[in-house]
Amino acid sequence: MALAFLKECIRVEVIGGRDKKFSWGRAIRHAWRKPKSRFLLWWRIVSYIYETSGKRGKNFAKSLNRRLMRKYNTEIGLGAKIQPGLCIAHYNGIVVSSYCDIGYDFLIRQNTTIGIKTLGKPDEEYKLAIGDNVTVGANCCIIADRISIGDNVKIGAMSFVNKDIPDNCIYYTKKESVQVIKQA
Repeated sequence: MALAFLKECIRVEVIGGRDKKFSWGRAIRHAWRKPKSRFLLWWRIVSYIYETSGKRGKNFAKSLNRRLMRKYNTEIGLGAKIQPGLCIAHYNGIVVSSYCDIGYDFLIRQNTTIGIKTLGKPDEEYKLAIGDNVTVGANCCIIADRISIGDNVKIGAMSFVNKDIPDNCIYYTKKESVQVIKQA
């Protein structure tokens, strides 16, 4: 991960747009004024430290990431490759595996898990690829060892995804509710 990539991510996610000019002072000021931007600023910095450091740096980054997880109740693995434009609507209960490769302008909502199905396989067998301009609704579960979600996909709330989704789709899990009301 290059420093230019880190700055681009912070410019888009924290400062607020691709047309804004980057400076560290502006990034800190925006993160101070907008508490929702703080997690993104810190996670991007911690991820940069993890990717560019040796063993001591990786351990330091893991320690910082654990603190972020406790504070924000959001767990994004340090190995996750997420392009600029990450947006987290609500920070409660977000889990993103370190095996994810996520494209530009990704929106994720609360209580959503993107993770692997089978533990213990070699790292090369895991690949969770999510395209550009993807929106994931609240309470979704995307679980697979290998999955590909295309560009411009919208995943509805409370959906379970374990198969590939092509580009330009709206995906949702059909819910059938049966209501039983008993009178006393």
